[in-house]
Formats: sequence, C-alpha cells, structure tokens
Amino acid sequence: MKTRLTFILFFSLSFFFAQEKKDSIKPKYKYEPNLAIGVDVLNAAMSAFSDRKLFQAHASTKVRKNISAVLDAGYDKNVYLKGGYDASAKGIFAKLGGFYMLSMDQENKDNGFYAGGKLGASFYEQEYKAVPVRAFGGADQYMQLPSSKQSSYWVEAMIGARVQLFKSSFYVDVNAQPRYLAYTSKQEKMQPMIIPGFGKSSSKFNMGFSWNIVYQF
Repeated sequence: MKTRLTFILFFSLSFFFAQEKKDSIKPKYKYEPNLAIGVDVLNAAMSAFSDRKLFQAHASTKVRKNISAVLDAGYDKNVYLKGGYDASAKGIFAKLGGFYMLSMDQENKDNGFYAGGKLGASFYEQEYKAVPVRAFGGADQYMQLPSSKQSSYWVEAMIGARVQLFKSSFYVDVNAQPRYLAYTSKQEKMQPMIIPGFGKSSSKFNMGFSWNIVYQF
C-alpha cells in the first residue's frame, strides 16, 4: 500500500513539474519601449486654401502585441456661414483611445489595417455675429451673441491603414473617424454649429479624415 502511494505521489509531482516547465517555455509577449509620432499633413496643407485652420498630431505606443494606445492633440479654427448663421470658433482639442491591428504584413508588423476608438474633448471660444430668429409676422431677423468659452465631448471610431515608406522609419497613415457628440455646453440653449476638433455640424454626427506622416522610433 505504501509502495502504491509513493508511486502515485512521485507520478503526480513529476507531472506537475513537467507542466510547469512546459508553461515556462511558452512564448509570451514582452513589452518593449516603442513610440510613433505622426502629423496630419493633409488638413495642415488644406488650411492654406480654406477658412479652416486645423493642425493636429498624434503619438502612439504598443501596449500589447496587436494593441496600441494613441493620443491626439491639436488646434482648430473655423467659421460657419450657412442658413443665416455667421459663427466662428477656435480652440484646442485632445483625443485618447486605442486601436487593434486587424491584419499585418508578415515582413513588417507595423504595416496593416487597424480599427479602434477614442474619446475626444474640445475647449474653445465661439462667437455668433448673426443667428437667425423668427420675428413677428414671419419676418427673418438676426441676433448677435457675444464671445464665450465653451466645451464639448464626443466619442469616435477609427478605421485606417499604415504602410512603410520604402525602408525608412517613416510611414503613411490614413484613417477615417465617424463621430458622435456626447455632450456640449450651450450658449443661450443653442446647439453649437461648429466645434474645434469635431467639425461643422448642426447634428450630433460627423465624419473626420486624416492623412498622416508617421515616424516610428
């Protein structure tokens, strides 16, 4: 009986240590310091030919094998001239989130398609030189609102692709960002017509697009 128990104990310990050794040699993801910094060259170039002056950049770092964290920051100045409105807004914005690499190049795992999401916030100054109001008898009249400080917050999805430029440390990164306005402060209970970083919109939905040059450290 003692011999049988001794054999069972020895067999159990052998199996346990063998399993521990097997687990220890499994490949594990090891975080390595990495950083990518990008500049939106498309919107910056378009600023020279339009009323909108948009300058934004982002920084991203891998937190897991296929997952990266990303931070955007920028400055946006624009005007809204539509439907009798004459408005302007300018201010800073920031977005924080992450993305997942959906498919990667076998030769360079930084190349590929990705999807993710971000939370955005904008702190800006707006001014309405003309706001249409319905007067007595149906006549159109306009009122003016003084400059005021406002803030807005939104969520946005992102889907895009990144490809290396030749064999350099530079990449081209193109992505689209459907957005939903979650909350905004209001002046005279009026929905803002223009929000820096979010864009022009009289509704809560909007679409953004960026074409970036990225440097991978």
